[in-house]
Amino acid sequence: MLWTLLGVMVITLLLGFPMMIPLIAGPLIMILFFMDGLEPTIMIQQMAEGISSYVLIAVPLFIFAADIMTSGRTSQKLLDFVGAFVRHLSGGYAITTAAACTMFGSISGSTQATVVAIGKPMRQRLLKAGYKDSSAIALIINASDVALLIPPSIGMIIYALVADASVGDLFIAGIGPGVLIFIFFAAYAFIHAKIFNIPLAPKADWKERRSVFIKALMPLGFPVIIVGGIYTGQFTPTEAAGISVLYALILEVFVFRSIKLKEIPDIALSSGIVTSAVFVLVAGGQAFSWVISFARIPTMLTDAVIPADPTALQVLVIVAVFFFIGCMFVDPIVVILILTPIFAPVATMAGVDPIHLGVVIVFQAALGSATPPFGVDIFTASAVFNKSYLDVIRGTPPYIVILLLTSVLVIVFEDISLFLLNLF
Repeated sequence: MLWTLLGVMVITLLLGFPMMIPLIAGPLIMILFFMDGLEPTIMIQQMAEGISSYVLIAVPLFIFAADIMTSGRTSQKLLDFVGAFVRHLSGGYAITTAAACTMFGSISGSTQATVVAIGKPMRQRLLKAGYKDSSAIALIINASDVALLIPPSIGMIIYALVADASVGDLFIAGIGPGVLIFIFFAAYAFIHAKIFNIPLAPKADWKERRSVFIKALMPLGFPVIIVGGIYTGQFTPTEAAGISVLYALILEVFVFRSIKLKEIPDIALSSGIVTSAVFVLVAGGQAFSWVISFARIPTMLTDAVIPADPTALQVLVIVAVFFFIGCMFVDPIVVILILTPIFAPVATMAGVDPIHLGVVIVFQAALGSATPPFGVDIFTASAVFNKSYLDVIRGTPPYIVILLLTSVLVIVFEDISLFLLNLF
C-alpha cells in the first residue's frame, strides 16, 4: 500500500503536475481502490477539516503584509540602516546582506519574499564590492532561510496547526537559532573577505547613521510589535498578523508613499493566489495524513527506522534526517504536513519538548529549501536573478555546511531554542 501511494505521487510529479495534484491524487486513489468501505467523500471532509483551523487565518495576513512591504521601501530602509553600521568592516556588504535577510525575515516570514526583497538590491552591491556572482547569490538564498525560523514564520504556523502546539511559543523559540545562523554567516563573511581580499567600503559618519536609523525606526517596529505583543499577551498571533497588515499599509502608503491606494487590490490579488496555493497544500496534506494514519503506515515507518525505547536525541537525529532530505525534493510546507504527524507522537513519548521539536523540524525545512537538487529557494533565485540552476548552486556548499553545523548545535542543545521561553 505504501509503495502504491508513493508510486502515484512520483509518477504524477514526473509528469509535471504541481505538488498539490500528487498530494491529493495519491490518497484519493488509495480510498477508491485499496480501502474497502470508505466513501470518496471522506477526502472532501478531511480537506475541509485541514483548513478550518482559526490559526490559519494568520497565513494570508502575513503573506499580504510581506507583499505590501516587498512592493514598497521597507527592505531598502533596512539595508541602508544595517549598511551604515557594518559596511566598512571586512565582509561588510555580506554581513549587511545576512543581517538584512534576518530583519526582513522577522517581518515577512517567507524565504522567497526575502530573496526578492533583499536579494535584488544587495546582489548588485555585492558584485560592485568584488564578490563573485555565485557567492553573492548563495549568500542571499541561504541567509533568506532565516525567515522560516524568525517570527512570523509561516512554517512555524503550519507545524503548530499539525502538532497542536503554541504558535506564540514557537515564534519565540525560533529567535535563538535564527540569530545564531546570522552570527555564523557574519563570521564566515568576515573570514571570506579576509582570505579573498575583498575591498573595504567607505565608513559612514554618524550623521548618516543617525539619518538612516531614524528612517528605519518604523520598519524595525514590525518585529517589536509582533514578538512583543504576542510575548506580553497583548494579542494572539492571528491578531498580530492583522496588525502587521495595518502597519504595512500605514508605512508604505502614508509614511513612505511608495505605494498608491489603487495598487493595493493588485497586491491583494497576488497574495490571494499565493494563499490559495498554500491552503490547497494544507488541505491535501490533511487528507494525506488521514489516509496514511488509517492505513497504519506511520506505525510501520517508525517501527522500521526508530529503535525500541529510543532516546530523545536519537529521535531528533532521525527526524532531522527525514525532514532535511524531504525538503531537498519537496516544498517545506508539504513535508511538514506529511511527516509531522508520523514523528511527533514518537518524539513526545521519547521526551522531546514539542516546541523544540518544532524548531528542529522548521530548521530542517529552511535548510532543505536552499539545498540541491530541488530546494525551492534555488528556483526562486534562478527566476529572480535570471541565472541558470548551476550558477545558483555553485556557491552554496560553504553555507550548507554552516547550516548543518548549526543544526547539530540546535538538536543537541535545546536551550538554544528554549532559553527565551525559560526566562519567564
